[in-house]
Amino acid sequence: MDVAAPHLVTEEEYLAAERRSSTKSEWRRGRIVAMAGGSPRHNLIVGNVVAALKTAVRGRQCLVFPSDQRVHVVATGTYTYPDATVTCEKPRFHARDKDSLTNPKVIVEVLSKSTEAYDRGSKFAEYQSLPSFQEYVIVAQSERRVEHFRRMETGQWVLTISEGDGVLSLPGLESEVRLEEIYADLELLDEAAESPVPPSAVTVV
Repeated sequence: MDVAAPHLVTEEEYLAAERRSSTKSEWRRGRIVAMAGGSPRHNLIVGNVVAALKTAVRGRQCLVFPSDQRVHVVATGTYTYPDATVTCEKPRFHARDKDSLTNPKVIVEVLSKSTEAYDRGSKFAEYQSLPSFQEYVIVAQSERRVEHFRRMETGQWVLTISEGDGVLSLPGLESEVRLEEIYADLELLDEAAESPVPPSAVTVV
């Protein structure tokens, strides 16, 4: 029995659909991959990361973009939406899509079960093809643990792990971010989870 080949979407079709859509999707080698909404914990951590980065680079001519900023990997054609992106030179955008950044310096991804393998594997490998890309930060949700990868002049990537009450060092930004900033207010979510609001009473007429 023949198996139908997956429907492939052109880059132009993807970009046109993305401009009309109220949701976000990535484009990987002709396939559109819908992005699921993040959990409250994921969203809170992402918001904390963006706020901390904006504070860390203040006065350094750097721009910090939240997760709605699309990034285009020119070498592979992929379009993706990192959880946070920083550029410290004049931002450059795709010639055919003025909304897709092509020169990120720092990219941050907050892990989730559904995307962890991709964030650590092929996605990171594709990011490495960007000449401007110097630092990759992977943030865990279930524990205070941040992995920082830095590209050296030799082309090698060096991993530094920060945990607990440690500090994330970002040499390319000449900045540091405390992990307590990244994981701030999570206890409020935990308290809310322990005391769920009871469902409203329903009156049948």
